[in-house]
Amino acid sequence: MPEQRVTPYIWATWLTKLMVGETSCEWAAWFKARHESWSYKKVPGSFDATTWQLNHTALLNRIKNDLESDGNLVFTEGQNQFVLRGTSATLGGKPDLITRKGNDGTIYDAKTGKPSPSHHIQVMVYMYAIPRALKQYKGVEFDGKVVYPDREVVIPGSAIDQTFIDNLGQLIRRVSAGTPA
Repeated sequence: MPEQRVTPYIWATWLTKLMVGETSCEWAAWFKARHESWSYKKVPGSFDATTWQLNHTALLNRIKNDLESDGNLVFTEGQNQFVLRGTSATLGGKPDLITRKGNDGTIYDAKTGKPSPSHHIQVMVYMYAIPRALKQYKGVEFDGKVVYPDREVVIPGSAIDQTFIDNLGQLIRRVSAGTPA
């Protein structure tokens, strides 16, 4: 029997495909939010994690080097991990890169696969959560960028409007509810 979490915990990427309709199974996110991942067996997949990690790291290093060459101070993955505690659940995530100049910042996420609307939503979740979860970014206005090997997609801070916030909150409440989604 999988061990239940004390309170629901949701990793940001569990929500993104649900928000844009790329998947509709809220139960999977509900299950992960309510059960410790080490306590249940996962179905083996065909995903080549080693190749993905090599490609992702190479792209991440390229982006970081370009940003630092332009004089930016760059914070990477583990430095960006956040935990945002809400009333119904805790939201966690780890943006690839963050830069900041004064009260302006940019959150970058490197993607090596096929472009997807859920990638944009992932960065938007980060743009919403980071200034609320990490005190060093309180009051910072973030833009976002999804960076693919051959292009960048800019996400303006204005994308984090009340409709986005409401939709994110509603999904978090459904995924963290006591009754399965």
